[in-house]
Amino acid sequence: MKVGIIGAGAVGRACLLALTMRGPADEIVVVDRTPERAEGEIADIRYGAILSQSVRLRDGDYEELRGAGLVMITIGLNEKSGGATDRNDKQGRLRLLQKNAEIYRGIVPLIVDAAPGAVLLVVTDPPDPLAFLTRQLVRHERVVSTGTLLDSLRFRFHLAERLQVDPRSVEAQVLGEHGTSAVFLWSGVRVGGVTLDKIDGGGEAAMRGEIEKTVRAANITIIEGIGASQLGIGVLCARLAEMVARDERAVVPVGSFNENYGVTLSLPSVVGREGVLRVFEPAMTEKEAAALRESAAVLRGAQEGLGG
Repeated sequence: MKVGIIGAGAVGRACLLALTMRGPADEIVVVDRTPERAEGEIADIRYGAILSQSVRLRDGDYEELRGAGLVMITIGLNEKSGGATDRNDKQGRLRLLQKNAEIYRGIVPLIVDAAPGAVLLVVTDPPDPLAFLTRQLVRHERVVSTGTLLDSLRFRFHLAERLQVDPRSVEAQVLGEHGTSAVFLWSGVRVGGVTLDKIDGGGEAAMRGEIEKTVRAANITIIEGIGASQLGIGVLCARLAEMVARDERAVVPVGSFNENYGVTLSLPSVVGREGVLRVFEPAMTEKEAAALRESAAVLRGAQEGLGG
């Protein structure tokens, strides 16, 4: 499968590296508004790529995306440059929306003209309303937001650390917005199929606040250390590329437009060749269901600000 990456900044670079190492693509094209940067990224990685699975690496313009099965859109203002790094700011990543929406309105038509059959993976923050906008611009359903998958991985990691188990043995999901209104599905946590209350001995309530606070601020902690949250999302995007390329139909919490809520938000979703193929709504407590409705309301307000 041919994969396009729009943007050769920190996140685009991480996606390129992860894609090259994991091997779901037989061709990767990087497009950037500064062609020299895309050319430099390709020139840098192609030597190490000799040690990975065979893949053709290219830089180019939008026309080079022709035939792509998946295009990752990473371009835009990031949290640090956009002033979205205040841990107490309820707006969070949504502060970036208007400026990044302007960028998307310019580039998405170019992408779809070159690769009309591609699945479009929206990585830029805030991914959910930008995926909503992208869907409006392309007029098809093959638009996926990275959504709360990264939040869910962070949730699994910190929960596993607390329980002293391997994160791969933990089932835990964050739903709704990839942002301040994200919903932690504590009622659905399982470790080896066992519910949390049977493992933690009643300590669940004590750990909730601490873990949620850590996960919600994980991006800011990373930005304070290295300037941009990039490597985790890069690996995540490569994994999603595998699901599309292999038509895996794996179930993960990513964002797509949901008619019931009227917004693009994350729920457990079947991901395959055409993007999100089906969406499940898991069992929730009434408190979690109310929080999900509130998260949808936050996203609806953001979407209305786009004129949609």
